[in-house]
Amino acid sequence: MNDQSAARPRGGVLKWALWGAAAIGVAAVVYIIAQSATKPVTQTAVATSGAVPVATETHDVAKKLEHPADGARPPAYVFFDGAGKKVTPADFKGKVVVMNLWATWCAPCKIEMPTLAKLAKAYAGEPVAVVAVSIDKADALHQAKAFIAQQAPLAFYNDPEAKLPWALKPAANGMPTTLILGKDGLERGRVSGEADWAGAGAKSVIDRLLAEG
Repeated sequence: MNDQSAARPRGGVLKWALWGAAAIGVAAVVYIIAQSATKPVTQTAVATSGAVPVATETHDVAKKLEHPADGARPPAYVFFDGAGKKVTPADFKGKVVVMNLWATWCAPCKIEMPTLAKLAKAYAGEPVAVVAVSIDKADALHQAKAFIAQQAPLAFYNDPEAKLPWALKPAANGMPTTLILGKDGLERGRVSGEADWAGAGAKSVIDRLLAEG
């Protein structure tokens, strides 16, 4: 066997290895997108038209509520308010907190955001804080602020390093993710994915926590 014939099999193996690595990379990207966008058809419509979608399904908060860290203290992670002031979850202690992690690239996040604004309005004057934390990067910060101002009038918060979802225990498994904290500052539940925060299910959860004193 000469040197050339010996080299051919190794070259073939290398070629197939490179193709295999590329396929794995593509699969990983598809998985991440699937985790962060539960409605691919809606997301495509948003990307092409630029329009804000309207929720057409009911996502009952009480039925979607999970308790992966019930009674656990949220991470002492620093994010920022609209004026650039440092904030942590502990700053809201004494209130029932609905902390929503979202981004402008997440179609389900945009769908549910107006319902979060309705929830905040319904509990105005009561010890309830709706804290919508954008994980958009600096280059999309203006877009995120504009969306909140125009589509869901809420106080603006931002996590420019986008690390808060992974600081949670357990980590968020996609966007949107919403933590519900009791007035003691401890996590009392979590909702993964889009939910109807203006519905009766959300009200029942908030009212129960308010009644705890």
